[in-house]
Amino acid sequence: MNRREFLAGASTISAALAVGSGEARADARGVAEYRAGDTYREPERDIPIREPVDVVVCGSGPAGINAAIAAARTGARVRLIESNGCLGGIWTAGLLSWIYPVENTAVQELRTRLEGMGGAYQYRRNLAYHPETMKVALEDMCREEGVAVRLHTRVAAAVKDDSERLRMVVTESRSGREAWPASMFIDCTGDGDLAAFAGCRYSLGEPEDGRTQPWSMLAIVTGIDPEEVAPYVRELGEAIDERPIDNLLEAIEKGGVSPSYRGPRLFYLRDGMYMLMANHEYGRYVTNADDITEATMQGRREVWDIVQALRSLGDPWGELRIVATAEHIGMREGRRIHGRYTVTRGDLENGARHPDAVCEATHSVNVHNLWPPDDREGRPSYRVRVTAYDIPFRALIAADAEGLLMAGRCISGDFYAHGSYRLTGYSAQLGQAAGVGAALACAKNRLPHELEWAAIQDGISGVQRT
Repeated sequence: MNRREFLAGASTISAALAVGSGEARADARGVAEYRAGDTYREPERDIPIREPVDVVVCGSGPAGINAAIAAARTGARVRLIESNGCLGGIWTAGLLSWIYPVENTAVQELRTRLEGMGGAYQYRRNLAYHPETMKVALEDMCREEGVAVRLHTRVAAAVKDDSERLRMVVTESRSGREAWPASMFIDCTGDGDLAAFAGCRYSLGEPEDGRTQPWSMLAIVTGIDPEEVAPYVRELGEAIDERPIDNLLEAIEKGGVSPSYRGPRLFYLRDGMYMLMANHEYGRYVTNADDITEATMQGRREVWDIVQALRSLGDPWGELRIVATAEHIGMREGRRIHGRYTVTRGDLENGARHPDAVCEATHSVNVHNLWPPDDREGRPSYRVRVTAYDIPFRALIAADAEGLLMAGRCISGDFYAHGSYRLTGYSAQLGQAAGVGAALACAKNRLPHELEWAAIQDGISGVQRT
């Protein structure tokens, strides 16, 4: 596609492009004459095209980081685009500070690096880490592999040709609107933003009314002694007390606050620091910017109130302090992009096996209550018996856009399956496979679904480091 063809195609997506041109002018009406719901037709404009690469990865969370590094190690020129001011997504901007599961090889290299930097500790099957250590580790890994990184840049549109092949992603940043051409693209945004802009079909929420799992504002806290709060922290207190979550809930309520999350948790990190998860934001949707704004502000306020409630109790909470709240509120559920295979509840119950298995998942269906505490009577349960099952590579290939892969929680699956595979440890494996597949597709001048699975398997083995 040449520049003239792109500019012609760009006019067809102008309705999806935000107002931002210094040359744009409104009409002569007074501001009171504008009405919500009216439209503004943005004038056509030229969008600068950046240097073409082999693979563009959108989103640098657990899936995106592994996708970008795997693609680079497979020989591709890679561009990694991230909307936050750091790499890592929920691992860093979201302050999750906890990786599970950690047994898979996609996480082991990162674990070794974090431990070498003094920023990670093993608790049973979980890996705790310091978010600031994680930020530096991920940046170092990208530099070492030659991954070109762009931060503070958000996907705004996508451009396909007449054959439905994705050709460019359009972004917005302080540099304005830019177009990034590539041979292959990987959507690791978590919420399927790139795929949605490319016109891909998707599902959102549970099958009855589309309600999604609640979000949580996470925080790092300090000022409490590990020995004194052991009965309230699962990793510290299971041998002392079998009710750490109940104990924490009772303490918060004793301080005068009834938390929106009835299973609040403190996760011990190191050196007297903890990650606090005690907030739920119900009925929110990743497709609504007002929801994101309100949930962020309300969640941050609730975290503050909870900490003040605990402090009011005196010892062992009297010196409890918030170190930081998340830049990016934790969103458990977004778009599930339709792919060439859909992982289903039946796959979980029957232990589905596939010849193109990217990873084996074993975790239970982890669906947080969809309704607030005062509205749960008679609501359905989403418990599902899970037998170890495979996630096939086909679930990572978009059904409606050629040259587009997905990795992380936006892959093709139903509501129940998503509740099992959405963990960050699995996302890392999915990203690694998508990165290898995208790079091989470029090298062989083929589409991902045309590749032999044996070649992808060999490629995955070749990019893994211990």
